[in-house]
Amino acid sequence: MTTNNFTHEMETRLNDFFTDKIDCKEMAKLIREVNNALSICVMRKCETIEAEIKNVDDNFYWLNKLAEVLDPYLEA
Repeated sequence: MTTNNFTHEMETRLNDFFTDKIDCKEMAKLIREVNNALSICVMRKCETIEAEIKNVDDNFYWLNKLAEVLDPYLEA
């Protein structure tokens, strides 16, 4: 995992995105919905997704991490 500091421009774009385009909680909800759909597809061995299992696995992990940053849901 790499950790980079956001540039001011990146912070501004993220702030604008979550201010003007979509609420953080709504984005987290959408991420979880997509991850759920992908998980079901993988478990059912959907042929379209099967070739991308590793990619789906990595993306699932990082999208969940982002969802938890935007709207903590799984924290104990």
